[in-house]
Amino acid sequence: LPLDSMVSEFILVGFSNFPKHLLPAFFLLYLLMYLFTLLGNLLIMATVWSEHSLHTPMYLFLCALSTSEILFTVVITPRMLVDILSTHHTITWAACASQMFFSFTFGFTHSFLLMIMGYDRYVAICHPLRYHVLMSPRGCARLVSWSWAGGSIMGMMVTLIVFHLTFCGSNVIHHFACHVLSLLKLACGKETVSVTLGVILVCVSALMGCLFLIVLSYVFIVATILRIPSAEGRHKTFSTCVSHLTVVIVHYGFASIIYLKPKGPHSTDSNTLMATTYIVFTPFLSPIIFSLRNKELKNAIKKSFQSKFSPLSS
Repeated sequence: LPLDSMVSEFILVGFSNFPKHLLPAFFLLYLLMYLFTLLGNLLIMATVWSEHSLHTPMYLFLCALSTSEILFTVVITPRMLVDILSTHHTITWAACASQMFFSFTFGFTHSFLLMIMGYDRYVAICHPLRYHVLMSPRGCARLVSWSWAGGSIMGMMVTLIVFHLTFCGSNVIHHFACHVLSLLKLACGKETVSVTLGVILVCVSALMGCLFLIVLSYVFIVATILRIPSAEGRHKTFSTCVSHLTVVIVHYGFASIIYLKPKGPHSTDSNTLMATTYIVFTPFLSPIIFSLRNKELKNAIKKSFQSKFSPLSS
């Protein structure tokens, strides 16, 4: 193939097929959700940072989770918002590759952190006497570092595999981001099918591995909780897991709806809207779940608000 027929930029279809009069409403809705996601996560991080009683492994992991969530949305949502209102939808080859790398890095880091948070709850409930040894500050920092390293390796691996392929036909991506499966459809060459299967296998194995370990943690947690004699004790112990468990269900629920749904004659428009649930809606729900379902965090946020906004009453 002559070099000039190689693809040097891509066109993101995104919302361009939607009726024009709906676009400002979509823009406003996603912008508000995006800003709420940023503010919600920053509020959680600031509260954990300033409240000394929250300097525990569980909240350290929550801060790391909020960081990965902010970075994940920053990589995709601003670009999507600009594209909703603009007529110019091209993205360069390099920008597309870096968007894929960072979205995979932060997405997988998020999954690994959820897995570690499950392990943290398992140790706290099933091995309380060894908790401070197993979850020492150094041990926690190591677990968080491993999560980020693991996410970066996954991001690098998938991006190198995909962008090693040749793109020589259409350059139109039927998505609002450089989505791996939408991009693989544009690649040409004999190895495309095997690469697609390889990428799917790597991603599904990693995500299912995380989910399996989270489920395993909860099997042990539930078994331990059931042995607690008082109903109040059982409820109190389980309440420390509720916010984490809810976020896991939301995270994996939306991911499976999008990636495991049967490939029928869906319009690309419905696929676009489905994808926004995972990209915009899941990160939007996460800070709400953690701050509403977690009594300690809720009280700490309330306390910091009261001390900032009602100095006279104190």
